[in-house]
Amino acid sequence: MDLGLKGKRALVTGGTKGIGRAIADTFADEGAGVSICARNHGDVEVAVAALKKKGVPAFGRAVDVTDADALKGWITASEQALGGIDVLVCNVSALAVGDSPETWAKSFATDMMHTVNAVAAAVPFLEKSGSGAIVLISSVSGFEVDFAAGSYGATKAALIHYAKGLSRKLVEQGIRVNCVSPGNTYFEGGIWQNIEKNMPELYASTLKVNPTHRFGTAQEVANGVVFLASPAASRISGANLVIDGALTVAV
Repeated sequence: MDLGLKGKRALVTGGTKGIGRAIADTFADEGAGVSICARNHGDVEVAVAALKKKGVPAFGRAVDVTDADALKGWITASEQALGGIDVLVCNVSALAVGDSPETWAKSFATDMMHTVNAVAAAVPFLEKSGSGAIVLISSVSGFEVDFAAGSYGATKAALIHYAKGLSRKLVEQGIRVNCVSPGNTYFEGGIWQNIEKNMPELYASTLKVNPTHRFGTAQEVANGVVFLASPAASRISGANLVIDGALTVAV
């Protein structure tokens, strides 16, 4: 299937590792220009160089996404570097699991407000696209109550609600909005590798309850994200795509 992404321009927050990096690489493999941001300047440089080797335009900047002005500056610079914006993927998460004032503040500032601010900055450019698309990265923890109930789960649930509302609000501007909720996803340097090393009982019990008896991969999540962002998904808006290997049981 031709996803229709060749020559499109995609922005991905947190695009240097894990799910975000897999998303950026997959957009590039489909022929789209890509811009990424992350906190570490060196990681951004390495990722941008790798993206350029795929033969597509690539841009990146070190950004703390909780800084609204810096985030807006990256989006504006990305539009100039790529010649427009067709896709925005809000991927960054604080991964702040807990129920303390600190985890709530981190979850709200990073997961929620970085998304709200990025959307606000990107919409004026997406309106000009003709095939504008926004994909928000939530979690199965926002879809069902699990060990991450509290700040993380509640904020991820809010992102699903926000995406649905945006899909209605932006439909007349020709912008589609969808959400992707990954289940347990294992990658180098990720939270589940950390849990495997430091909380082996939780790791083993989580692996046991998944019907596939394995964790998902970043590429499996990226495949769903890139499809939803592509013109091939032109009739899909307001959806929450759960990518979890049949883990969740809610209807």
